[in-house]
Amino acid sequence: MLVPHKTTTLVRLVLAVAFSILVTFAATFTHQAYTQDDVQPAQSFRPGTQPLEFSHRIHAGDYKIQCQYCHPYVRRGPVAGIPSVKLCMGCHNTIAIEQPEILKLANYWKQLDPIPWVRVHNLPNYVRFTHRRHVEANINCQTCHGEVNKMESAVQVVPLTMNWCVTCHEEREASKDCLLCHY
Repeated sequence: MLVPHKTTTLVRLVLAVAFSILVTFAATFTHQAYTQDDVQPAQSFRPGTQPLEFSHRIHAGDYKIQCQYCHPYVRRGPVAGIPSVKLCMGCHNTIAIEQPEILKLANYWKQLDPIPWVRVHNLPNYVRFTHRRHVEANINCQTCHGEVNKMESAVQVVPLTMNWCVTCHEEREASKDCLLCHY
């Protein structure tokens, strides 16, 4: 059993070490954030690189399919998720089945292969973004992703830099605590 003055000393020591680590992390991170703020991720998306031509204009625009139908994890976690081949085939086993891109889709289904979609929106590895918080705050998908319902192929339309995010948080009077995105 620890005696009171030893407990206090131990607590102070633990707090001092934790504080030192936090200060070191903050100093390192601050340097990275400001020197890499406008640098594009290494694997930036190039239009035309997707394995299937998928029209967001038709699905989200013409047919008004909600974003969360195809991106099911947006309310539950950090990533929005991409639709499974099974979800796509739920409609396309009877709709537009002779179209060339649907035939490619059906081939993924027959081969039991996932569609190797190329990520469009990339954030640096030191950023921990969660869609869930933004959906719960009633931020429309279009705020960050643009008018996807008018796009043939999804493209990144905003810079998604730290400065862009901080400005958005300031405009909405949302927290700017560093540990919300960097933990």
